[in-house]
Amino acid sequence: MSLARQDWLLREEAHRDRADALTAAHRDRATRAEKHPVWDFLFTYYSYKPAQLRRWHPGAGVELADAVERLDWRWYSPGRSAGSAVPDAFAFGQEKAELAALIEKMLRRTASRPGQFGCFGLHEWAMVYRAEEHRHAVTLRLGQAGTDAVVENHDLRCTHFDAFRFFTPEAVPRNRTALSRDEQPLFEQPGCLHAGMDLYKWATKLGPLIPGELLLDSFELARDIRLLDMQAAPYDLSAWDVVPVPIETPEGKAEYVRRQRVFAERGTALRTALLNAWLGDGAREAA
Repeated sequence: MSLARQDWLLREEAHRDRADALTAAHRDRATRAEKHPVWDFLFTYYSYKPAQLRRWHPGAGVELADAVERLDWRWYSPGRSAGSAVPDAFAFGQEKAELAALIEKMLRRTASRPGQFGCFGLHEWAMVYRAEEHRHAVTLRLGQAGTDAVVENHDLRCTHFDAFRFFTPEAVPRNRTALSRDEQPLFEQPGCLHAGMDLYKWATKLGPLIPGELLLDSFELARDIRLLDMQAAPYDLSAWDVVPVPIETPEGKAEYVRRQRVFAERGTALRTALLNAWLGDGAREAA
């Protein structure tokens, strides 16, 4: 596929406008050095700045006509026509073989499994279980004793290592499965909120191999999931107008699972789109 310069410049401009709209509130807070317990996560944990988010790429194998300026960009190669440039999945795979293998494995294996919907967001509760100090300097909605009781009255079923690794020492043995970094591909599943948010992480790491439109789609999914993640958390975030989803109640559990299923469906579609954009229909099967 090839895009004429006037066409890809229009797509680039539309992408920048969309990215700017998505990051406007964060950039405004940054001018005042104002922290936000929900939204800062999208720019600190994933370490992708608004300026990077607004950089548009066409995706692997899409040739940009009259794009000499992009030949100096990382993982771009000359196209078939003079002065054209194309994001090069092969060059990325050669330079980042280990990372490429990991991303493909995570995407494919997660997609191959059924979603699990019985965790109720208790990972955030496990992160403050019987703890004197908390990761967020925010009051607990039910107090420490009430929070601890919720953990003790539920079965912890976390499948995501990057949530599990922040469990307090007392919470770790309460999880149904002991998770590790090496075994992460064995347990990741599409119902997990963090697996859905991490689609944004994989998109950022693949850089120009992912179309800008898909990058922003993955950011929007991460943003929407992050809200539920914090609504279901044990913190009192009313000062930031965050309405809790009280997962300690039957009604809260039902709302959490309903929204979790919607995110899983969005994540499944996006996971397929990322693989297709990066590796195409002829991609090899994961080991």
